[in-house]
Amino acid sequence: MNTDFDVVVVGGGPAGATAAHNLARRGHRVLMIDREGRIKPCGGAIPTRAIRDYAIPMEMLTARIGAARIISPKGEKVSMEIGDRGYVGMVDRDTFDPWLRERAEQAGATRMTGKFHTLAYRTDGTIELTVEPDGQTEQTVTARTVIGADGANSAVRRAIFGPKKRPPYVFAYHEIVKSPPAKTDRFDPESCDVIYDGRVSPDFYGWVFPHGAHTSVGVGSAVKGHSLKEATRKLREDAGLADAETIRVEGAPLPLKPMRRWDDGRGVLLVGDAAGVVAPSSGEGIYYAMLTGELGAESVEEVMATNSAKALKTARKRFMKDHGRVFFVLGLLQRIWYRSDKRREQFVKMCRDPDVQRLTWESYLNKKLVKQERMAHLRVFIKDMQQLLGIAAR
Repeated sequence: MNTDFDVVVVGGGPAGATAAHNLARRGHRVLMIDREGRIKPCGGAIPTRAIRDYAIPMEMLTARIGAARIISPKGEKVSMEIGDRGYVGMVDRDTFDPWLRERAEQAGATRMTGKFHTLAYRTDGTIELTVEPDGQTEQTVTARTVIGADGANSAVRRAIFGPKKRPPYVFAYHEIVKSPPAKTDRFDPESCDVIYDGRVSPDFYGWVFPHGAHTSVGVGSAVKGHSLKEATRKLREDAGLADAETIRVEGAPLPLKPMRRWDDGRGVLLVGDAAGVVAPSSGEGIYYAMLTGELGAESVEEVMATNSAKALKTARKRFMKDHGRVFFVLGLLQRIWYRSDKRREQFVKMCRDPDVQRLTWESYLNKKLVKQERMAHLRVFIKDMQQLLGIAAR
């Protein structure tokens, strides 16, 4: 193997594979390292903007979702229809991630199935990495730059910042089960269920997301001692999926806040979950992972062109400029409305509002706040305050 690379990308999920693909197709020598058989627990929802921006082929979508059903602790159900605004594409990570890695390899990236262990800075400005390819002994490779895209428990992040530097997170667990052959009174193959109930999750939510032939049923929580498996069992029962065949189960931390710093100032940059880029409140991460992979690729390309590591900072700056406000708003929403079942009931009631539904879908599908709708935002703010103060019309 040629041990001289322009970039070593550690991690081959949406963030790492996107970075590797973009750099390789521009002619850079790229090594992408990823572990075999690693599947992140994920609802699998991607907005139409991700499909458009990253040329995701329609055959990768296992379903097109036209609505979300929001369910309160008391069982109140609110259907939020997307209408003619578009749809939410659903992917299954056990096929989506390998496709992304194959696309990067076809663009020219060298792919290694194995593990990253350590990195060290050499006197000539390059970086030496110790890696272990599957079935082989440990070896070293060198690179001008490194992109850490190895998830919430990032080994690259620990290598450059130490073990204590990490974003806040919830732990996500889900079970992939076979979908019912047809729509039932409790299961709709074209609608995602989002369950806000303290018994399911004291601080986050549970979900039932159809993926065509399969369905993801899961829950997230940061509360120690809360049984995610028991909560998932309840979700399956409520959705009529208790007896559905279980295909696989997965669990992993889910970071919910971008880290204050993504780079080491020398040649290493974090992207995706390693940088904490998962949306608060919703837990959405695929689009943001791919975006940071794209921005990260552009940053390290600038580093190689200018020989200045200062360019590494531009990835985070650009991301926060375009999406920092959305992350702030979603974090505020989670802190206010996820605190108790009383607040969750109020939140689900508020989801009936046409302004809330329209702004939610337009922001989600296009990945930006709808600034032109100033009066709609004002109306939503007023209704928020009415709910919080207990003076909303019943």
